[in-house]
Amino acid sequence: MLISCVTLTACSDAPSVGVLGAYFPDWLFSIAGGVLLVACVHVLLSKSGRGDWLAPPAIVYPALTVLFSIALWAIGFNLLPTL
Repeated sequence: MLISCVTLTACSDAPSVGVLGAYFPDWLFSIAGGVLLVACVHVLLSKSGRGDWLAPPAIVYPALTVLFSIALWAIGFNLLPTL
């Protein structure tokens, strides 16, 4: 009994965001934001004629999605709540 109490004291609530009564994990919103940011970057570079800067799109766009998603997650769910 004592061992189970000690191991369960470190557990906390799941990092989730409530939207209209349903709870979604916070990383889901970060990924959606990362995809939207990559779409905006793609549109801006295509309209300016610099779309060829991102040479192999099959590698660059997923990498940018990961970069933007991690940045949004770190800023939105880790840095801002502590301020």
